[in-house]
Amino acid sequence: MNAGPWNARTWKRVCLCAISDGVPRRSFHLALVVGTVLNLINQGDVLLGAASINWLKLILTYCVPYAVCTYGAVSYQLRLPEPPLELQA
Repeated sequence: MNAGPWNARTWKRVCLCAISDGVPRRSFHLALVVGTVLNLINQGDVLLGAASINWLKLILTYCVPYAVCTYGAVSYQLRLPEPPLELQA
């Protein structure tokens, strides 16, 4: 794909890549593992009872690895050549 401006076709391809080929499942599993480790590091004082849980930080700590993993998968797929138009459904 060229580095030109993003058009509707490119956005459609991005969205299709983000929800296809097991990307959501892989991103979810990675976010579950990485988010849990990061939450244990960032909110360890909650486990010791020294502070109350910060729900916003907890949720964002899972969302960020999910977004990063999805972005990586989509950017890789966008670098692959597009299939010919007659093969696209």
